[in-house]
Amino acid sequence: MEVLPNIHILGLLIMVYTIVFRAKALIPIYVWIFMNGLFAGFATWWIPYLYVWSVLWGITMLLPKKMPRKVAAVVYPLLCCLHGLFFGVLYAPAEALLHGLDFRGMMAWIASGFVFDVTHAIGNFAAGLLILPMSDLLLKLKTIYLK
Repeated sequence: MEVLPNIHILGLLIMVYTIVFRAKALIPIYVWIFMNGLFAGFATWWIPYLYVWSVLWGITMLLPKKMPRKVAAVVYPLLCCLHGLFFGVLYAPAEALLHGLDFRGMMAWIASGFVFDVTHAIGNFAAGLLILPMSDLLLKLKTIYLK
C-alpha cells in the first residue's frame, strides 16, 4: 500500500497478534521489521522501527485480556488510531538524535509530518475496526490447530 502514505494494516496485525498470542507476538513483529530493512534498506529511517511498533504491542499487552466486547469494539480501533496519530511523535526522538536536531528542530519535524500522522490515524482507525473480528477468528483457528 505504498501508494497511500502511512495507510497500512500493520497496526491491525500487531494488535490482533498481541491479543491472540500475547508476548509471542513480538516474533512476527521483529521478523517484519528485519524483513522491511532487508527489502527497503537498513538506513536511519529503519532504526526507530525497532521501538515504535513495540509501543503498540506494549500498550495492547496492558489492555485487559477479558475486555467486554462492546468496550473492545471501541478501544481497539481507538488505540490503533492513536498509535497512528502519535507515530511521528514516537519516531521523532530517534530522528533528532540521528540527525542532530535540537528540541525545536524535533518539534518542527513533528509539526511538518502532522498531516501524514492524521492520515495514518484515519487509516489505522479504519483498519482497527477489523481487530475484534480478526482476533476472534484467529483465536478460533488457534484452538483448532495449535492445541
